[in-house]
Amino acid sequence: MLSRNTKSFSSTLLLLLVFFIPFNLLAQKTTTVKHPEWSNNVSIYEVNIRQYTPEGTFKAFQKHLPELKKMGIGILWLMPINPIGEVNRKGSLGSYYSIKDYMAVNPEYGTLKDFKQLVDEAHKLGMKVIIDWVANHSSWDNPIAKTHPEFYKTNSQGKFEPPVADWSDVIALNFNNPKLWVYMENAMEYWIKECDIDGFRCDVAGMVQTPFWNFARKELDKLKPVFMLAEAEGTEFHERAFDMTYAWELHHITKEIYAGRQNVNGLDNYYQKENSSYNKNAYIMVFTSNHDENSWKGSVFERFGSAAKTFAVFSGIVKGMPLIYSGQEAGMNKSLRFFDKDTINWKKSDFRSIYETLNNLKIKNKALWNGEYGGEMQRINTNDNSKIFAFVREKDGNKVFAVFNLSAYKIKIEIKDKTISGNYKLLFSGKKNSFKESYKAELPAWGYEVFVK
Repeated sequence: MLSRNTKSFSSTLLLLLVFFIPFNLLAQKTTTVKHPEWSNNVSIYEVNIRQYTPEGTFKAFQKHLPELKKMGIGILWLMPINPIGEVNRKGSLGSYYSIKDYMAVNPEYGTLKDFKQLVDEAHKLGMKVIIDWVANHSSWDNPIAKTHPEFYKTNSQGKFEPPVADWSDVIALNFNNPKLWVYMENAMEYWIKECDIDGFRCDVAGMVQTPFWNFARKELDKLKPVFMLAEAEGTEFHERAFDMTYAWELHHITKEIYAGRQNVNGLDNYYQKENSSYNKNAYIMVFTSNHDENSWKGSVFERFGSAAKTFAVFSGIVKGMPLIYSGQEAGMNKSLRFFDKDTINWKKSDFRSIYETLNNLKIKNKALWNGEYGGEMQRINTNDNSKIFAFVREKDGNKVFAVFNLSAYKIKIEIKDKTISGNYKLLFSGKKNSFKESYKAELPAWGYEVFVK
């Protein structure tokens, strides 16, 4: 037996046939992924259970659910909840992504019953729960390394090896073995059947063969409509497997703009590429931080400085689903340690009200909805298109007109375009404004105005 709830291997022959069909013959120009109906107007929040509270448990985190609901969060993405390997462990607590058991919870976080209660309470509040899934590798002391060594890659000496040299606490799984496909997908099914979770965020999805994800999505959707997020960037992930991928390129462009090494033209190029490459119904996740960026690249204030709020607002208004990482709403200005306890300092911050305003606007205003449910971004010409990024999004009578000064200098802005015409309210103040075909303003460095109707 490969697991506590393993399917028959009668499908192995079919799986072999699917696996060995050349991938380009499986690829389709249009996506076959059907998003869960509840995903069309939500924002996503990454939960770091270890660092969220002094206790670092499911029960302690559960007390924060009403605050997250008030903040307009629709999807809770929990970083890996599984037991962490002890062999070759890094730091005192180890990496969340060193999985010792695919069908158990980390005892440091609580019990399976605690996790079920957390999911149930989130569902009662109208939020969905997805968990981080690490298919590419496991810990050295995962039991399957002994019971099924054929599931793993080996070096020329026949020994297990990490997928990346620096990831010395984990060993690479071998998806050339079709029986591993069945084991891994079955383990994913366990969490849906046992705990009623709503999907998965798939770690380093690009390091696992895409046909496996296609297979897994098809099987998982038989249980319930799931939501799948790939830690990857590229159109192929959207064809059969994933609802959403990362906007890594956009994130890097925004950092380059803040650093003064690129101007707004980089955004124009990015959106032209996105519009021409991706299916209109593909969800793209936009962000200013996540666990990797925070722990290894620094806090948002180290990476975006005085433009941290600007790009937080930008991420909530542009095409895509905005991500908030644990602690961002508290204005967290440190990098959380990755392998040790490092509790978030929960303090008052106007970032919380900014995120609450943006997320709840997204819920109500169809112009900001995800994929083809929302309005396309219509770029507006200004008197300085290299520093000013202005656009309109409109859908079913809902409209958002946004102007961003993406420079370190105060700028006088002029716009003449009938597209902006309308009666609006200024998003963060509620002040009423009307435009016919012209807009004039002076915005400070990294200043912005967002008008809604």
